[in-house]
Amino acid sequence: MNTLHNTSSPPGPLNPYANPFHLAIKDKIEHLSYPKTFALILITSWLLSTTAKWLTNGKRKKLTIPTWGYRSWFEPTLLLQARFVMGARQLVHEAYTKMPNMPFVLKRYDADFLILPIRYLDELRLIPLSKLSNKGANVANLVPEYHGITFLLTNNLHVEVLRKKLTPELWKFIDSASTELSHGWDISLPHSQLSANGNDWVKIDFERTVRDLVSRMTAKVFLGDPACRDETWLGISVAFSIDLFTASFTMKMFPPWMYPVVAPLIPARRRVLKQLKAAQVIVGEQMRKHASLKEKRAQAARGEVSLTAEEAQDTLLDWMLDHGKGEEVRVEEMSARQCVLTLASIHTTASQAANMMFDLCEHAQWWGVLQEEVDEIAKDLGPPGLAGGMKEEGGGGGVSVKEWCVRLEKLDSFFQETQRREPPIMLGPQRLAQQDVTLKDGTFIPRGTRVAFPMLEHQMDPQTYEKPNEYDPMRFYRKRHESPDQMHLHMAGQTHPNVLGFGYGNQACPGRQFAVAEIKLIMARMLYEFEFKFADEKKGRPKTGYINEMAMTDWNARLLMRKRVR
Repeated sequence: MNTLHNTSSPPGPLNPYANPFHLAIKDKIEHLSYPKTFALILITSWLLSTTAKWLTNGKRKKLTIPTWGYRSWFEPTLLLQARFVMGARQLVHEAYTKMPNMPFVLKRYDADFLILPIRYLDELRLIPLSKLSNKGANVANLVPEYHGITFLLTNNLHVEVLRKKLTPELWKFIDSASTELSHGWDISLPHSQLSANGNDWVKIDFERTVRDLVSRMTAKVFLGDPACRDETWLGISVAFSIDLFTASFTMKMFPPWMYPVVAPLIPARRRVLKQLKAAQVIVGEQMRKHASLKEKRAQAARGEVSLTAEEAQDTLLDWMLDHGKGEEVRVEEMSARQCVLTLASIHTTASQAANMMFDLCEHAQWWGVLQEEVDEIAKDLGPPGLAGGMKEEGGGGGVSVKEWCVRLEKLDSFFQETQRREPPIMLGPQRLAQQDVTLKDGTFIPRGTRVAFPMLEHQMDPQTYEKPNEYDPMRFYRKRHESPDQMHLHMAGQTHPNVLGFGYGNQACPGRQFAVAEIKLIMARMLYEFEFKFADEKKGRPKTGYINEMAMTDWNARLLMRKRVR
């Protein structure tokens, strides 16, 4: 993996026809320190963008909704945009509190955000994607044209595979993923340091551990064997998301017309491009195997030949290769698509699990409640994990993961309460206006506007939930058991105007049920086998940070773990 992060390269030959003045300027720029280079670009871009806005002022219809956050009439917009980077949480809270049920505008470096009250949620749900698109908003945040992923704007194969293959056959794929969880369990957890009698506490980076486990599980489902155990691919699947987010975030601090200047200066972007190249080798090999097995699988379907377990495996990559067309099935695009699929499937899942464990350590009185639930199920179905009762790949060796997961009602409620208080993004669902839109009450949304809802504030509002600041992990469990007709409601992964962590309506996250099942499976095993507490109990729960509207867990947080003694 080290080769993927080596961004150095030998200097190329000088152009003998180059302008000496340009060469002198180039030499000066190359010898600037990174902070000085960043400051120079930021100041230059501000001056030029201000001039450009002045020249084009009045040529397009604008938002008439008031902007929130200016400290005075004289404050430059650049400073308001800069405060949004690290102060968005406070800006959103102040606006939501002082302008209740009113739309307002927030200024991000690269875009204006129109924040709408929740009462608009159902109206926007009915507006077609050609006018208001979550894909447009989410993909635009990644600056795709500079990261080799522009195909995300032109087709939906990566979304269709989740809707038409993963979700309908969810539990088959979760059973398959659970076998890789068992394999990773012996690798990613510090078993050799844990004493059998539970006397020794071992420090652990919990989120990183879960990230490693989830990367193995998703690789099993997306690519299958042997790629799911290829350490290079596992490294790419974890690093790609971090580097893509870092590069995109840095670029979004400048106006779009500055991207050609900024992009080559960002080390994370160079790493992204190298990771995409390395991914082509691994995914390309899986694609060649798929092509060579096509006829043999057809013969096996007719009962003419038999397949090995590896030959018979069914993956999301197989489905995409069978249903993709044209450019979609070229190795360059397919490998990049596999990298993009890891973006939402690994890091947000690991962050959610980490937040759940942080909440459990902070509210330790719930350990017994959740462990009792897991233990009761284990008595009936065997322990969670392949070593106990869970089904082995191919159908043998125990019960389906589904039989386990559907009975984890209290853990399900715990999941939702954590997500209510710690959603992965504070402004969502998001939409990008692909064209001018006028809402029923006359609210005008110009083309190019980012539209979002104050998700976190809404979910922490007393009008939405009783005692919202109180951590109540059985909140949703009680709702389900209020009456028989509620038993199929209030479950993690279901969308609702008051539960927006996975989005809402027909543009909600298509892989949410898979993510919920992964987290339940991992957390059930953690609860069954281990105990945890904060490494620094004086500091307590690690604080969630915010960069722009994105929530970030504390990656420096560490927990202590030990074996659970029965």
